[in-house]
Amino acid sequence: MSNILSHRGYKARVEFDAEDGLFFGRIAAIRDGVTFHADTVPALVQAFQEAVDDYLETCAKLGKTPERPFSGKLMLRVDPAVHAKSVEAAELAGKSLNQWTEEVLRRAAG
Repeated sequence: MSNILSHRGYKARVEFDAEDGLFFGRIAAIRDGVTFHADTVPALVQAFQEAVDDYLETCAKLGKTPERPFSGKLMLRVDPAVHAKSVEAAELAGKSLNQWTEEVLRRAAG
């Protein structure tokens, strides 16, 4: 069973709020906050598709490029001990920290 919806290259993770009896989600991997909700699964799928379509239409009307791919630059903070161990692991693998980290993230992300 999957709780991921996909439409026109956009994806969203779906959750359920038992208190309100609603399914809800947010388009993933974009900074623009595009959310959707519904009280049935078929309505949720439709709401997600409409949210994506509305987002793309709104961007077109505003002359804004819809958010899509990332730049490939990733800034993050980690514990200094983790940083040191990562550098060591990369060096022992004969790779730069960037190459090693990309491989680790690629495997983890599936």
